[in-house]
Amino acid sequence: MSVETSVNTNLSADVAMISDLIRKAREAQRNYARYSQVQVDEVVTAAGWAIMHPAHNRLLAEMAVRDTGLGNVADKIQKNYRKTLGLLRDLKHAKTVGIIAEYPERGLVEIARPVGVVAAITPSTNPAATPANKIINALKGRNAVIVAPSPKGLSTCAALVAYIHAELAKVGAPLDLVQYLPGPITKQATQELMRQADLVVATGSQNNIRSAYASGSPAFGVGAGNVASIIDTSASLGEAAQQIASSKTFDNATSCSSENSVVILDSVYDSALAALTEAGGVLLNSEEKHHLQETMWPRGKLDSAVTAQSAPSIASLAGLTRPSVTQAKFLMVEEVGTGPDYPYSGEKLSPVLTVYRARNFDHACEIVNDIYGYLGAGHSVGIHTSDDGHILRLGNELPVCRVIVNQAHCFATGGSFENGLPFSLSMGCGTWGGNNLSENMNYRNFLNITRIVRRIPERVPSEEELFGEYLRKYG
Repeated sequence: MSVETSVNTNLSADVAMISDLIRKAREAQRNYARYSQVQVDEVVTAAGWAIMHPAHNRLLAEMAVRDTGLGNVADKIQKNYRKTLGLLRDLKHAKTVGIIAEYPERGLVEIARPVGVVAAITPSTNPAATPANKIINALKGRNAVIVAPSPKGLSTCAALVAYIHAELAKVGAPLDLVQYLPGPITKQATQELMRQADLVVATGSQNNIRSAYASGSPAFGVGAGNVASIIDTSASLGEAAQQIASSKTFDNATSCSSENSVVILDSVYDSALAALTEAGGVLLNSEEKHHLQETMWPRGKLDSAVTAQSAPSIASLAGLTRPSVTQAKFLMVEEVGTGPDYPYSGEKLSPVLTVYRARNFDHACEIVNDIYGYLGAGHSVGIHTSDDGHILRLGNELPVCRVIVNQAHCFATGGSFENGLPFSLSMGCGTWGGNNLSENMNYRNFLNITRIVRRIPERVPSEEELFGEYLRKYG
């Protein structure tokens, strides 16, 4: 058999397999579309309990770490729990069936409608939490969903869907509302799923995001992370250091929202470094920094061997033997430049924190802007300060969709019980990050909205109202 014949045979098999999944999903979704809001919310609760059940949660976390080699069990348990709990809180009183809004003064009524069959593309970094989040949001909108896991995340996804099916059976909902691609997971099968689905929601590598946008189906994708945080002169240094440390080390920095760089103003630089050291960080010397760089980017590309590993494991791989380094919670390196020649200025997906020294706040903004000019534009920036003017300046000037103020970044960006952002594991990065949304992906992204439009009393503006001031000023 020729290579061409083999490729065509595999492609035909993928098309047939995906078509069968889509057919079953559509049949289940047509049934589900008739559910009342009460019934839908019961289905959503069932899917949420499937991952929040303590025994399920632990097993999913253990499988995720065992099969992907990324992160740690304790933090994945916490992530699965808190992200799902927060999402269910967000959805509890949200209307997604029938009339969801009325504007009598405008003559408009909004009715929620399903989008149909959702293709959920999910990463290996969060093989349970991210699929669960997308499944629950999709179900809230009376949709069916087919998950395309990463190859390493397949086993975790299969177990999650099995738990969800058991809960759906309890409430009498169609099991084919939630399906996943069977192994082996291939790019061809994932692309075919995206092509046949009604909506694609993609999280993961930028290759996945570009494929989603190129699939021919409507798609929501997210941008690359490379978060920087500023420690301002008015920051509470001890609190800022503890928040950065907890964010940087959580699940071995699998989150795209973990700080990759911290920009410290000169007048508090030494004190802030001391606080970060007290919080568990160790600053590498120039020789250690060089050895670590060769280990992390051996051929100019971030090596997967260091991704989401603990700081001591990374130090061991790099041959770093200083006792404080081998026991560190996270490693710190000082840097002065940005871009391809300065790989520490990019996303590291590991407990390695790049430290920049800024002369003043203007310089701090320049450094962050340069970092995002290289990688991470659109995502978010952190700031530790009591200066509202500095906070607003970041929101007005930097290419970011979120400014996280005095919070642990990876916990705050995706929604927190201490802020008002929707709980999500998929953060839109706007046009800066090549995305068509700038908010946290949420249930409204999984809805079509039909508008009933009634006549209202006519009001036609006069030319004076529209042009009077302009003409008086410019003639």
